Amino acid sequence: MKSKFSLILVLFQLVSFTGQAQETQKLTLKQTVEMATTQSKQAVLAEAKVTTSDYEVKKAKNNRYPSATLSGQYFRLTEPNISSPLFGDSSSGSSGGSTGKINQLLLGMANVSIPVFNGFKISQNIKASENLHESESLEAEYTKEQVALYATNLYLAIYKTQQMLDLLQDNLKSAHQRVVDFQAMEDNGLLAHNDMLKAQLQESNVQLMIDQNQKNLDVLNFKLKNLLGIAENSTIEIDPNGIDSFQAIAAGDAQRSDLQAAEYKQKAAENGIKIAQGNYYPSINLVGGYVAVDIKNAFTMTNAINFGVGVSYDLSSIFKNNAEVKVAKSKSEEAKQSVALLTDQIKEEVHEAQENYTLAQKQYNVYNLAAEQATENYRIVKDKYDNGLSNTNDLLEADVEQLQANINKAVSKADILQKYYELAFAKGNLTQSVQQ
Repeated sequence: MKSKFSLILVLFQLVSFTGQAQETQKLTLKQTVEMATTQSKQAVLAEAKVTTSDYEVKKAKNNRYPSATLSGQYFRLTEPNISSPLFGDSSSGSSGGSTGKINQLLLGMANVSIPVFNGFKISQNIKASENLHESESLEAEYTKEQVALYATNLYLAIYKTQQMLDLLQDNLKSAHQRVVDFQAMEDNGLLAHNDMLKAQLQESNVQLMIDQNQKNLDVLNFKLKNLLGIAENSTIEIDPNGIDSFQAIAAGDAQRSDLQAAEYKQKAAENGIKIAQGNYYPSINLVGGYVAVDIKNAFTMTNAINFGVGVSYDLSSIFKNNAEVKVAKSKSEEAKQSVALLTDQIKEEVHEAQENYTLAQKQYNVYNLAAEQATENYRIVKDKYDNGLSNTNDLLEADVEQLQANINKAVSKADILQKYYELAFAKGNLTQSVQQ
């Protein structure tokens, strides 16, 4: 009795474990995009880069503040020879006014330097770092747009594959029933064995298509789980309710964050020119300090406060800095051309995406009509076959055409939505379009 109870308990645990291992998570497209743009490794890395660039701005601003240093030194001296009007001459380590040997030196200093002018390099460095920070923030937005598009394509690919599997499963039932019916007819001498083999071959072909699509579904599911950070032992279930609901994309120019990021990089490159030109000017600082000196048995000085103006100028910059300025101007021109090139590329992408979206809408209308025609054609061929007016080849061919037409119709609806979001991505508002 005890062993039976233990066996039941083990079976219950296995069933519970299997249920947990096959956990299903139902997601809408909106939820998928939200998770991709917040939880994916790509999005997290993009935000980390933005944080780093923000610290770079703070680092550049710190250069505006005074620099202060404290230093203290202790020296042990040998017997020095001292010659000074303050306390006479000494050749034996002592002086006339001293009461002991001069054998140690204490020195303490405090210095403060306040930048006043350095050729505008500090202010231009701050502006350059701020422009690069804006660029990095916009690059992060574009990265999230790319991740959102990837997640959307995976989501819709899963939907399309699932739709094909459903149609194939239904067709497999019909194909299997046809084999059963043909087998009965062959057993009664009403059907040639060759026709029976054709029906079996079609059933096998449908099964192969199911296996292939099931493999594709598993791969797509794994990729989406990996992107969203979902446990590998779970299964994503697509919510089909929002597949055919979307709004028209607003007309107007594209507002791409990658283009805006490139424009801020160009501004930073222009700041680089002014930074390089700043080397032609001298540096001026307000300086101040405090010095305390103690020479044992000889000399002590305290409250030695000093202040003034410090000026420095690198004479070699007159000749050497010309190359630095040219390099900075060349980089600025590179950034300008990159913006122009990206602008043209975006125009082409928007135009192509618009054409693809229009084509997808036209294809859906054609596929919808073709599905109706294929269904009617199969009905007619089936009636003819039942009345001996059509052969097995015609029946099986009509069945394949009906299956393909239904698959095209089911997939084309998702194709419209996919092209719609690709157009939204090309215009720079994919994330907003999904969240509407």
